Amino acid sequence: MKEARLEDQYARFPEIKRPEVLKFLDWIHAQPHISDIFSEGEALHFFHACRCSMEVAKQVLDTNLTARTHLEEFFVNLDCERPEIRRAMRTVSIVPLPGATPEGYRVILAKLDDLNASNYNFADVMKLYCMVFDFWMYEDGIQPGHVIVIDLKNTSLGHVARIGLLQMKKFLYYLQEAAAIRLIGFHFINIVPFMDKILALMTPFMKKELTSVLHMHSDLKAFHKFVPKQMLPKEYGGQMEEANLAKEIYYKKLLDNRKEMIEFETRHQVNEKLRPGKAKNASDLFGIEGNFKKLDID
Repeated sequence: MKEARLEDQYARFPEIKRPEVLKFLDWIHAQPHISDIFSEGEALHFFHACRCSMEVAKQVLDTNLTARTHLEEFFVNLDCERPEIRRAMRTVSIVPLPGATPEGYRVILAKLDDLNASNYNFADVMKLYCMVFDFWMYEDGIQPGHVIVIDLKNTSLGHVARIGLLQMKKFLYYLQEAAAIRLIGFHFINIVPFMDKILALMTPFMKKELTSVLHMHSDLKAFHKFVPKQMLPKEYGGQMEEANLAKEIYYKKLLDNRKEMIEFETRHQVNEKLRPGKAKNASDLFGIEGNFKKLDID
């Protein structure tokens, strides 16, 4: 893993003052429950995502690391040689797209490859998604914004039935409260007739800020107003490599940097035994897990 050059990032965003980021980093290193090898580049992501607000950045960073510690199904055991991760790699394509939109936004695309619903595990796929996103951001550096695209082509009710309501709650909590990005758009393309079932899983946990950037497209022409056609893989009419080929290149990066990703996991967790004041657990973040069951799919 090669971290994005700090000099380039500060040059692209002159409104971010490095002395302020270094103050933020000093605060991070002074926290006994946070890793003392957390880097300036990693701190910069939070400072930028929080629009240079020191206090908000502190809160979001602690929420992020706490969530990553207790969201074990998404952020623990980030060894890409584990069989469940290798299975997820065969099941889905998760591809950061080259280039950027005219506004400078970076785009990540996810699509289903294995149509057999019995091979689909939502938690494992989300773990892989977060691994790809983390690796991408680490090397790509801070950006004006990010756009998430999910292609629902070939998705069945069988896939939706394998998504736990609590799992969805946890993932959306992380995305909205803890992710160190400026999320500009969340797009579903090739939407399915049972879109209401998918939204029933999501909307109870979506804040108005996420709802305002959620878009659903049955027509790719409308989608191209947000993500230019030329940015997309060939199967979407674009000029880029097909997604199932591009994913192999990106997944190989994860495999080649297996040790670094495991170190990344450790660096992005907290030690609750050392936290000042009361230690936190999953219930503090997400409530009582026993209150949630899988949503019934008719």
